[in-house]
Amino acid sequence: MDAWKDYQQKNKDRFLNELLELLRIPSVSARNEHKDDMLKCADAMKQKLIDAGVDKAEVYKTDGHPIVYGEKNIDANKPTVLVYGHYDVQPPDPLELWNSGPFEPVIKDEKIYARGACDDKGQVYMHIKAFETLTATNTLPVNIKFIIEGEEEIGSPNLAIFIKAHKKLLKADVILISDTSMLSLETPSIDVGVRGLSYIEIEITGPDRDLHSGVYGGAVANPITILSKMIASLHDANNHVVIPGFYDDVVESTEAERKLMAEAPYDDDAYKKDLGVKELWGETGYTTNERTGIRPTLELNGIWGGYTGEGSKTVLPSKAHAKISCRLVPNQHTDTITTILINHLKSIAPPNVEVKTIIHHGGEPYMTPIESKGYKAASKAIETTFGKQPIPVRGGGSIPICALFEQELGIKIIFMGFGLDSDNLHSPNEKFDLANYYKGIETIPYFHKFFAEL
Repeated sequence: MDAWKDYQQKNKDRFLNELLELLRIPSVSARNEHKDDMLKCADAMKQKLIDAGVDKAEVYKTDGHPIVYGEKNIDANKPTVLVYGHYDVQPPDPLELWNSGPFEPVIKDEKIYARGACDDKGQVYMHIKAFETLTATNTLPVNIKFIIEGEEEIGSPNLAIFIKAHKKLLKADVILISDTSMLSLETPSIDVGVRGLSYIEIEITGPDRDLHSGVYGGAVANPITILSKMIASLHDANNHVVIPGFYDDVVESTEAERKLMAEAPYDDDAYKKDLGVKELWGETGYTTNERTGIRPTLELNGIWGGYTGEGSKTVLPSKAHAKISCRLVPNQHTDTITTILINHLKSIAPPNVEVKTIIHHGGEPYMTPIESKGYKAASKAIETTFGKQPIPVRGGGSIPICALFEQELGIKIIFMGFGLDSDNLHSPNEKFDLANYYKGIETIPYFHKFFAEL
């Protein structure tokens, strides 16, 4: 559509500068000191939707951070697309590893560096600018609704409540999400599934206070040592999770599915070089792409205890802590895995320590059928702008709210991400390639066009 291209080209610089404005807002949902920043970002998102052409936009309060909603209805007889995204971002720590300020966006080598550049402000904003393209050129073929939340990075604790209370408001024919990645601009892909999540924290307590390691060492159990042994026992020599029942509900991928995954370009040496590792690690019997897509995992996200300040302090600590997350695949369930993980940790703890666990958040795995109308529209849209058909792949990340969306609204989700796995999501120096940002804005209008036509 020439009108789309002309409009996008004329407004290219503005599209970028507006995104940079959003990236300057430190909308970190996990930290109370950023509560005002969250409100500021929600209001900014609302205004961006209004500027793009919605008929209605509102910021809904929740018990946590607000939810931004917008809509434009053109014809009750036309299909409705619900676009989901989030404006909250991960904490930027460790700050010393950033090459520039996490909330001071920098463009270098045709890439935007900032927290939230890709996850998810950049990808949400692609949809807003794609929508603006359609409204400005009077070519909007569908009704569009936006729901942009502020708690995705902390497990979306209030979104479920909002969805259940606003089913009529959110009624649509498909949900479109760009909180995922693709293989590359040269080899486009579509995620057909995301993994679920179970996230807990464990605290091991030994003595009732920190002790002198010389006076008491060797006589009292050290919680850090105990916790380290417990964690080390969770995998066997083949890097297989040994918790009883962990794999009971896993749906094993067929040979045909594994063969399809193998068609995706992959270079072992390039993968290692990009990550700065000498060797890869994972469950025996599976390729790297399979380990990060079709297999469940158990990972340590943080571990601490005792004295960690400058210099030395010979202390036998009272407590040790760890954060543990499991990524889940169909048909595993977050509540089931959380329960067996906690029960197993308690069962292997020796009697000379106490175990306390905290459940942080979780979410179910989700799969999109490739025969669905939405997937076909997405595939055709990408083929139109990329010149080649996208490869269906399984994503390793989690979007906890997906299963609930389908359960409550009764519609399928399509993942149409334009980020890259190398975009340093949740890490220092998060980035988003300008080419990917603009390609998303170019491609998304075609999804709406083809979804309306199919």
